[in-house]
Amino acid sequence: MRRKFLQAGLAMAVQLALGAGMAQAQDKPIEWVVGFVAGGGSDAVARTVAEAMGKTLNRSVIVNNKPGAGTNIAADYVAHTRDVNNVMFTADFATLAANPWLFSKLNYNAERDFVPVGLLARFPLFLVVNNNVPVNNFREFLAWAKAQGGPINYATPGLGTPHHLATELLAQRVGLKVTHVPYKGGAAAIVDVIGGQVPFMLVDSGSVVQHIAAGKVRVIAVANRERLKGYPQVPTLVEQGVAGYEAYAWQGLVAPKGTSADVVQQWAQALQAALKSPAVLSRFDALALEPLPGTPAQMQEFWMSEREKWRQVIQNVGIKID
Repeated sequence: MRRKFLQAGLAMAVQLALGAGMAQAQDKPIEWVVGFVAGGGSDAVARTVAEAMGKTLNRSVIVNNKPGAGTNIAADYVAHTRDVNNVMFTADFATLAANPWLFSKLNYNAERDFVPVGLLARFPLFLVVNNNVPVNNFREFLAWAKAQGGPINYATPGLGTPHHLATELLAQRVGLKVTHVPYKGGAAAIVDVIGGQVPFMLVDSGSVVQHIAAGKVRVIAVANRERLKGYPQVPTLVEQGVAGYEAYAWQGLVAPKGTSADVVQQWAQALQAALKSPAVLSRFDALALEPLPGTPAQMQEFWMSEREKWRQVIQNVGIKID
């Protein structure tokens, strides 16, 4: 009898401890890791969606910026966290589709270490130049660039970003010699284009629309297949002679492996609600972003498709970072 009593007491103690642990986890803020500095398009998306998700989950969601190495610093941090059920990560084009082919060695494996929660947004890429560059369209830009007598510099938010690969692919298509100047985020990159330190870049809409509106840079093309509804005056690169060219940035939300299925489902539902909320849609519209609501399974399918697509591009172009 005494033994049964002790076993029952132990079981109750374990249940109470587990319950206390879960309650403590629910009280703890969720950490949303972003692989870029504050102030850029990626940061704006995370902070906007985090606020909306926090209201649905009744928990604080705190954005933690860990820039550098083409999102690899942030990805490594999340992949090896022990604080599962409390950490989420903006895993973008670079993390999920490009870095596995660009880097010979990574301290994480995206397919093994991350669980999809859902896609976030698609970012159109604008080709912009410093206002002192004497061009108004892509034909004039190409003639000016080739007349410089050597490679011209271009800025990106970092190694392996869609901005990087899209520019290299464009340069290959049109026979342009370029030199990559990577920054730690889109905000820093566009500041140097505005200042004239770098003459041009393909930049995501989230990082540049306010500067276009203020007349700080000149936009000469968009890398979409069709013109954007919010910028009907900006022609596509396809229209300007680069047949079949399309490139854009995209982001999804993932959790580290080991996050419980219940938590992933809760976050997925909160994410879908956020991407349909008026506040988020209004902010996305201001940044010329396209929300990409969908299930974790749909994100997984998209992820694998993009991984294979960009494997072919990277290997065909011959880009290798290390």
